[in-house]
Formats: sequence, C-alpha cells, structure tokens
Amino acid sequence: MVAARYEAAVNPPLLPGFALRAHTHLLVVAGSRAFGVHHADSDVDVKGVAIPPGEWFHGCLRHFEQATDGAAMAEFLADLEPAEREAVTRTKLEGTVFEIRKFLRLAAEANPNILEVLYCRDDEVRIMTAIGQKLRSSRDIFLSARARHTFGGYATAQLKRIETHRRWLLDPPNQEPVREAFGLPARTVIPADQLAAATAAIRTRVDDWDVDLSALAEPERLDLAGRIAAMVADLQIHQDDRWRAGARAIGVDENFLLLLDRERRYKAARTQWEMYHRWKANRNVARAEGEARFGYDVKHGAHLYRLLKMCSEILLEGRVRVWRGGLDADVIQDIRRGEWSYDRLVGWAKEADAELGAICAARACVVPDTPDTAAVEALCVALVEEALRG
Repeated sequence: MVAARYEAAVNPPLLPGFALRAHTHLLVVAGSRAFGVHHADSDVDVKGVAIPPGEWFHGCLRHFEQATDGAAMAEFLADLEPAEREAVTRTKLEGTVFEIRKFLRLAAEANPNILEVLYCRDDEVRIMTAIGQKLRSSRDIFLSARARHTFGGYATAQLKRIETHRRWLLDPPNQEPVREAFGLPARTVIPADQLAAATAAIRTRVDDWDVDLSALAEPERLDLAGRIAAMVADLQIHQDDRWRAGARAIGVDENFLLLLDRERRYKAARTQWEMYHRWKANRNVARAEGEARFGYDVKHGAHLYRLLKMCSEILLEGRVRVWRGGLDADVIQDIRRGEWSYDRLVGWAKEADAELGAICAARACVVPDTPDTAAVEALCVALVEEALRG
C-alpha cells in the first residue's frame, strides 16, 4: 500500500484522477480545423483549460499539469459536433487539457498553441463556462513582442526539421559508424569516468565563452540561443574548433586531446545514425511518401509559413488570426499539396524571418515588449478562487 501511494505521488497516472470534463472551463477544436485548412481525413484535435479540485492546490500529494491521454480526451466526445465525432471514428481524437496555471504561464510566453485556444473563432469553442468566458475576454493581456521568439522559434524548429530530413532524403547515411573508421580501437582505452570528467571540463570551458542568457525569459533565451548558433555556423566558426580550443585552454595533453576528439566525433556520428533510423522507422507512411515526392515534409512547410505570417500579424496589428480562411488558407493548402518547391519555401521563410527581426529592431511593434504580468497573476488568482468557491 505504501509503495503504491509512493508510486502514484512520484509518477502520477496519465489520467488526472478527477472528473476532467466537470472541471474543464474551456475546450476548443484546434489544429487544422481551427485554421480552416483541414480535409475529410484530418484528425480531430482539442485543447482546453481545467481547474482541478481544491486538494490539487492545497494538498501536497496530488499534482496535475495537463492531460493528453486518449482516455482522458474521450471524455469530450459528446461535446464535439456530429461531423467531428464521425471523423474521430475514421481518424483519431487527440488533444491536451492544461491546468490553468500552466496554461497562463504559456500564454504569457506567447506560446502559439495556447494563443490558438484564446483566439480561435467562437465556432470552434465546444465548452465555455463563465470562467472560460472571462479567460477568453481577457486574452489581449497576453499579447507581446515575445511572439517574435515563440512563433519565430517554432518556425525555426520546423525549418530545421525540413532541412535535416531533406539532407537525409538526398544523402542518407548508408554505413553504420564503426570505431575503426575514426582511428579508434575496438574498445575505448579511456576509462568511462575519466572520459566523462574530461568531456565535462571541456564543455564547461566552452560554455564560459558563450553569452550568458540566463536572465532572459525562456522564449527569448531559447530563440536567441538558436540564432547565435546559426550565426556561428554561418561564420564558419566550427564547434569542433571551439571544443579543441577549450580542451587546450584547460591543459589537456595533445595526444589525449586527439583521442578524446576521435571518441567525441564517433559518438556524434552514432547519434546521427540512430536519429536517422528512428526517423525512418517512425515516419507516417503518407508523410514519407510526400517527402519522397516533393523533397521535403510539406506539413512542416505549411506550419512554417503559417507561424511566420501569424507572428507578423501579431507584431504589426496586435491581432491573432487563427482562422486562415479568406487570408492565406489557399497558400497553406498549396504548400501542403507540394506546389511550393523546397527552395521557394526556404527562401521565403528566411526573408520573412529577417522582416520580423527588422520590425522588432525598428521598434515598430504595436504590442508591448512583454505582457502585463501583474494582470496575468491577478487573472489567475481570480479565476482559481471563483472555481474553488464552486
């Protein structure tokens, strides 16, 4: 019994442990259906906000941040429209219901998936209590120039996936890395603890040369770190050179450095080999066929386009347009059909990203640099207290 209680506390179950539907205050249909670019075989995706019972706030053994399990999402089947329920029988129902504090933290960071819940059309809302209505009515307090880093960061991630997968498509690794190819013996001659200690010491020295971004909020920190890495790559200042310089700076012997460097490059090659084969084994069949036909993942390409367009609208207009019908839904569909070449998409994306940077540099944003955190905190307290009063 004690072991079971400990396990439940340390590793909470996938289902939240309370009646999720009864404590959900806002639920919307999200994804392609919210964007207006879905088709008959599109999955049904829902996102929502829940405020759990009081013991989840005041107690110490219960914890809930979000529910994503299929059984949890099935609680909302009856809330869907008939056509959506029918689509679920042919596809699947996916989604996430967030605990309100996590939802509001992500909203304050301008997380695209969260702003989608707040700004989708009323047509996509499936559950909305009085608390959910107040949340939607207060949505503008979350808008800020952080969208440059979150929407832009998500778009950059999509672009990196596209580029990596294209590299694998055009030049797939065809030989498993072996130690001998890196000038290494069949088994390492460096004890594991010594290898780990030396690697950690070098990594620490290399990190000391990097800009300290710890004072920034997470969206800005992650985005800026990625852009610095890209700039370093563009300037051809290779990570290999930095690593070797770091090793020499802490006095690593040249012979030992040579051996360490070979071990490191072998490990990196193994990691790439394993990533490639995991990607190949786990690819969706239809998307794999599309990649082979068009030379890149067109679904990632469509997301990349949409995210950059929405970011520009937030910065210049202070609006979050989730529904793309009448705007650029046709362009998004063109990309999904493979009508944009890889070069056209990547070229457009880089120009669009540069324009976003110029907007922020010129201080041309109509939204504040950061959200009103005091207003966010007050909203959270008010909504939680209202929910717990029952």
